[in-house]
Amino acid sequence: MKAILVITFGMILWASVFYRLVEGWSWLDSIYFSVVTISTVGFGDFSPETAAGKIFTMFYILVGLGIFVAAATTIANTILKQSDDKGDSGDA
Repeated sequence: MKAILVITFGMILWASVFYRLVEGWSWLDSIYFSVVTISTVGFGDFSPETAAGKIFTMFYILVGLGIFVAAATTIANTILKQSDDKGDSGDA
């Protein structure tokens, strides 16, 4: 579980640095856009203006979506397993 979370946060950090350097956005805007994009929320209030930013974003969405879904699934499974473990401890 730790590995997928590290990878997810690494992707967000990597994208945030990219947007900060290439698009010239603030750190807050870069992180915000990275999270909104990888989670597929996509409010549309920011969008890359450079060709490099647009190409990177397409790659980031395709790769990041799978990683984000894996992280969300891992977290959900961990929560459900903990819930099951607590429910089973008093029965028998």
